[in-house]
Amino acid sequence: MLLLMVWIVAVVLALVVLGSIAYGLLGAAGRLQREMAAAERDARPLLAQIEAAQAAAEARGGTANGD
Repeated sequence: MLLLMVWIVAVVLALVVLGSIAYGLLGAAGRLQREMAAAERDARPLLAQIEAAQAAAEARGGTANGD
């Protein structure tokens, strides 16, 4: 009977540990997704400026890479 209780406690403890690890990983994944979305929002105007500069350079007859 005591051995059964020890096994139950061990299983419950393992589930608690695994649950906390999973909770932490899911939280980190959510934070990473929010950070990536924010970085994309921050970089979008810069990308638009680069594309506009490239279009202007091509309209002048050259290319942006010096050809």
